[in-house]
Amino acid sequence: MPAYALGGVVPVVSPDAFVHPLACLIGDVVIGPGCFVGPFASLRGDMGRIEMEEGSNLQDGCVVHCFPGQSTVIERDGHVGHGAVLHGCRIGRGALIGMKSVVMDGAVIGAEAFVGAHSFVPAGMVVEDRWLVVGSPAQPKRPLTVQEIAWKANGTRSYQDLARYYRSALEEVTPLPTLEPDRPGLALAEMGNVPLHQHRSR
Repeated sequence: MPAYALGGVVPVVSPDAFVHPLACLIGDVVIGPGCFVGPFASLRGDMGRIEMEEGSNLQDGCVVHCFPGQSTVIERDGHVGHGAVLHGCRIGRGALIGMKSVVMDGAVIGAEAFVGAHSFVPAGMVVEDRWLVVGSPAQPKRPLTVQEIAWKANGTRSYQDLARYYRSALEEVTPLPTLEPDRPGLALAEMGNVPLHQHRSR
């Protein structure tokens, strides 16, 4: 992965985390055990610390930064969807940040809370534990159900499994010119995860 020291401060990555080779780490970045960082994620710790606690994930194309002297923290089992932007905020333990959401400076997302996809969480907003917020600007919608929280926890465990699988099975290759007749299936296709709207209808 591209990792750069800045002013003598070197990124830290736990040996049992997975950071994709196309993600970029700069300066004061700390990635804990069991974390997953997807391709094209940018963690730019040039003004303050960026920290991912144990078991958290940051998916493809996410951007993480902060103002000078501040920090951005994704607490244990935090789950950040594709293309999200986090800037000087705190994502609580077990929280979910939906795809393409933006969470601004000083915002605090409570434990096991959900931020809906494409939401904008303004600076300083505090989201209560186990609440769903949606919109631009984000507004509290309702408390989360036990089933929704369990669905999210299962998804996060899948990313923890994914980190282990990638560390053992990912390899750079030259693409094949044609599809082989006995093409194997992916082991991860058997994990059984489904989108939330399908989970609700079960």
